[in-house]
Amino acid sequence: METNNHQITDYSAVLEKEYGKEGTPERVKFDEEAYAFYTGQILLDARKEAKVTQSELAKRINSTKSYISRIENGAINPSAGTFYRIINALGMKIEIVKPIA
Repeated sequence: METNNHQITDYSAVLEKEYGKEGTPERVKFDEEAYAFYTGQILLDARKEAKVTQSELAKRINSTKSYISRIENGAINPSAGTFYRIINALGMKIEIVKPIA
């Protein structure tokens, strides 16, 4: 990784060098894996904050503990519908806002 005083100088160039240009199969695969990891971390943090076990969350959304575990570990990326059901089951909400231009 290209760094200068522990700061990335051109992250796009680093990603391109490691995983190819945007739109290439390698880059698409990397992006999907990154989104799955990030989504899993968001849901893991939300579940822990709500003090809910994986088993309890699975029961609330009519799923399995292993499915929740696979999401939290970034092995799979849940559908948008499942993501919303999980967030709702944890007593949270998602707010979509349009940026001010």
